[in-house]
Amino acid sequence: MPCLGDHGGIALHFIKHMGRDNVPGNIFIGTSGWNYTHWSNDQFYPRSCPQREWLAFYARHFATVEINNSFYRLPAPETFAAWSREVPANFVFAVKASRFITHMKKLKDSKQSVKLFLSHSSRLRKKLGPVLFQLPPQMKANAPRLKEFARGLSRQKRLRVSLEFRHDSWFTEEICEIVQKAGWTICLADSFGSGRKIPVLGSFCYIRRHGTTARYASCYSDAQLKEDAQFAKELTKQGKDVYVYFNNDAQAYAIKNAFTLMGMINSKYVARVQKPRPRPGSAL
Repeated sequence: MPCLGDHGGIALHFIKHMGRDNVPGNIFIGTSGWNYTHWSNDQFYPRSCPQREWLAFYARHFATVEINNSFYRLPAPETFAAWSREVPANFVFAVKASRFITHMKKLKDSKQSVKLFLSHSSRLRKKLGPVLFQLPPQMKANAPRLKEFARGLSRQKRLRVSLEFRHDSWFTEEICEIVQKAGWTICLADSFGSGRKIPVLGSFCYIRRHGTTARYASCYSDAQLKEDAQFAKELTKQGKDVYVYFNNDAQAYAIKNAFTLMGMINSKYVARVQKPRPRPGSAL
């Protein structure tokens, strides 16, 4: 059975499951966050580009980004709406759910907090993509609680949910069945010192790349990225959309790796931003 290579100690296996019958999926490649001061001064953002224009500049190069600061503090609805206005029509935001839901409540009695989170993030409108729920590393598997959490989101049929489990006890057949039944997926993330085998469930795949030898501060080799490219292409042929976010922001490695990965994949598979058409009579 094909598998994605061992990046930082994780073997990523996938199961055959068509996302959309005979319709190839898309590959969305971007970074985890965009508002990094160490990406300025020509690391990625030109020196002349003010911080308020960083997102618009980013969106000229990538078709997706993972919003990270929503994990620490929930942005106001107006902030989500403003971000949506700054990017092209086909741009996709993945959003990391509030730590209040995952780390403080630990998914328990979270219906109201999830409702609040979605009421804010929904202001992204059609540009809202997957929502990532990252569980704390010390939180052990709790199947009844996960079922309760799934019931609370059962009406959100169109919401793409990815769960990032960070304790080995979650990787069982029972948990996978709950995730699969809910129509969700398990996040494929680098996990140092672990040899987890994670199935690709649901209609899409969500990959987070934290770094190779040092978390957030190491660069992937071309050989490693080629494995990711092949893995992603195989999944799109099964009808799955694939979202890949690089979180190794130090030295702008995330930008470098995202560009390299995009260049390794045939453009027909990779989602790209649509440039606005010039208005009639306007200068080109």
